[in-house]
Amino acid sequence: MEPTFCDKQYYEWLEQLQVVDFALVELNLFLDTHPNDLKSIEQFNQLVQERKKLAKQFQEVYGPLQNFGRAFSKYPWEWSQSPWPWQV
Repeated sequence: MEPTFCDKQYYEWLEQLQVVDFALVELNLFLDTHPNDLKSIEQFNQLVQERKKLAKQFQEVYGPLQNFGRAFSKYPWEWSQSPWPWQV
């Protein structure tokens, strides 16, 4: 299935999610070796909240980011529509 091109906002929000996801992965790795760094834990938790907000906003407009019960779907079933986030 060929991806459909989306509006500018789609790509902006998806990029914001990717930035936050990257920071979360890096903080997660750092905290694996520095588990008592309170400032990093607070930053991690703040980014988790930001990611939840961004993902909710994105999914309300463009559909689910993840499958298998990690995101709601509107009617009709949205997973049969493209583009999927990994296709853009």
